[in-house]
Amino acid sequence: MRRLTLTEREDDRLPAPWLVVIGIGEDGSDGLSPVARTFIRTAPTILGSARHLKHVATLIPTNAARLLWTELETTINIIKTYRNKRIIVLASGDPMLYGLGATLTRHFSTAEMIVVPHISAFSLAAARLGWPLQEVETLTVHGRPIENIAFHFSSGVRLLVLSADGETPSHAAALLTAHGFGPSSMIVLEHIGGPAERHISGRADCWENHKIANLNIIAIECSGSRGLSRGAGLPDEAYYHDGQLTKREVRAVTLAALAPCPGELLWDIGAGAGSIAIEWLRTHHTTTAVAVEQDITRVSIISLNAFRLGVPRLQIAHSRAPACLTSLPGPPAAVFVGGNVSTPGILERCWEALPNGGKGGRLIVNAVTIEAEARLMAWQRQHGGTLVRLSVARLRQMGPLSVWDPLTPLTQYQGWKTA
Repeated sequence: MRRLTLTEREDDRLPAPWLVVIGIGEDGSDGLSPVARTFIRTAPTILGSARHLKHVATLIPTNAARLLWTELETTINIIKTYRNKRIIVLASGDPMLYGLGATLTRHFSTAEMIVVPHISAFSLAAARLGWPLQEVETLTVHGRPIENIAFHFSSGVRLLVLSADGETPSHAAALLTAHGFGPSSMIVLEHIGGPAERHISGRADCWENHKIANLNIIAIECSGSRGLSRGAGLPDEAYYHDGQLTKREVRAVTLAALAPCPGELLWDIGAGAGSIAIEWLRTHHTTTAVAVEQDITRVSIISLNAFRLGVPRLQIAHSRAPACLTSLPGPPAAVFVGGNVSTPGILERCWEALPNGGKGGRLIVNAVTIEAEARLMAWQRQHGGTLVRLSVARLRQMGPLSVWDPLTPLTQYQGWKTA
């Protein structure tokens, strides 16, 4: 029986996988494995950036079609037209580590793909610096707001950050300084793994405006202020607010009741300063949240707090609940209602939006007025769940003496919608 070659088809079909993603480093074709070289040498069609195609130009068959990478959606659609026909896609480094391979898995099944990785820039940087990779936070700001990295600032922490371009190191230095980490040391590694590799080092608070190549990775050793905990209950002083802020002690209890898990979505209704949604997002980098707020001034405050506290991915809806709930992404794993509890239909609509089964959707509601508390008591009688009375007092000075200064007592509803 004759064996099919990589480019032959039988009945116009090629057994899956048909999409081959090959990672390339700055060492070009010299760094490719024999398997990767064979795929490229037998490719009927090869797609990549001009830089990637140049790296492997000597390996590409003369009769192979060469396609240039363009805008993401357009290129994905082009790849789809080659389904069940062999196509090679070139990517940088390890395609499954903040790379193109991870993007392609959202459009094609793993049964359709072969991924041939190269050594990642993270691994190369760790090797150059002598940093155990398992003790380092690996991040990227390529296509993401650089403010995301502020979430990871803490004294003694080491970060490896894939840059978006040559300006990223300067922006990172400014961000570190603004957050009290000016003494942090930075090393920028350009064209890592290739003949043009270069290292540039300095302190964040006196970083010079170097001419840096677009292809670079930043190594940061954080030094300076202690930083903020990722746990619930950040200091009230961490937030800008107009007085509409869930206080620290209540916030910690509320986040414990919401019980965020990786990948889950929160709706924060009547978000005020956005503290509940922000601290939900700070628990894990894959959590998502929508903060709903009707006051335009507070919408601006929420946005500012989200950027300052390292979670610019927070979605903010300038709208009024419950009318806006049908337009929010969902379903949410948890809903927090911090205001307007007595608004007709708000609890019912939030409850309906929660999923059944699995861990179960959570509805957490805080009420400070007698009317809102009465609404929660009626709701609890009908739908179950628990009511918790929270009373907090803080010590303050009154002349030469000390007194307890009580915060407004609060009633919290905790409900779970299960199968």
